[in-house]
Amino acid sequence: MDVLSVMQSNEPYVSGYANFPRELSRRAKKLCWAYNQTSPDEEEKRRGILQQLFGTCHPLTGIEPDFHCDYGFNIHTHGLTVINYNCSILDTSPVNIGAGAFIAPNVCLACSGHALDGEQRARGIGTSAPITLEENVWIGASAVILGGVTIGAGSVIGAGSVVNRDIPAGVIAAGVPCRVLRKVTEKDRVDEGKLAF
Repeated sequence: MDVLSVMQSNEPYVSGYANFPRELSRRAKKLCWAYNQTSPDEEEKRRGILQQLFGTCHPLTGIEPDFHCDYGFNIHTHGLTVINYNCSILDTSPVNIGAGAFIAPNVCLACSGHALDGEQRARGIGTSAPITLEENVWIGASAVILGGVTIGAGSVIGAGSVVNRDIPAGVIAAGVPCRVLRKVTEKDRVDEGKLAF
């Protein structure tokens, strides 16, 4: 298999830093830089840049600058996606973001990791595994989602959490490491009769 096939597969892998496609990384950095220089009223320009950058970009994808990613081609949005300020996605493996995703400020989705052995790490040996956010997931501010994690539909990840294992659907989870606190229930519904506007 060639490098891109490995990177685009849904299988975890081990790699050497020197073998990553640097030209694709440079392309992503340029597109991120261009995106981050846009004015808030340049919505069409922003959409155009995201269409070039992402592997799949649903028209209802909105991202507040600053935004950074490693490659872009491995990021796939599948419906309404709201990404707030200062998000970083290290997409050395596929990142699939389901419809209805809300990602708060300062979130990091990190497919990539480094070897735990210091000598291997110094030689640029790393790891990578995909990340999946199913439909209607909300990731709280400053959370970190690590490679190999799937977050189930309708789940909420608390601010500041480090998610290093799968989270089931329909739960509230938080902490370092992140763990399930409880299910989302009818009691969590907001009283829409009290809408202020």
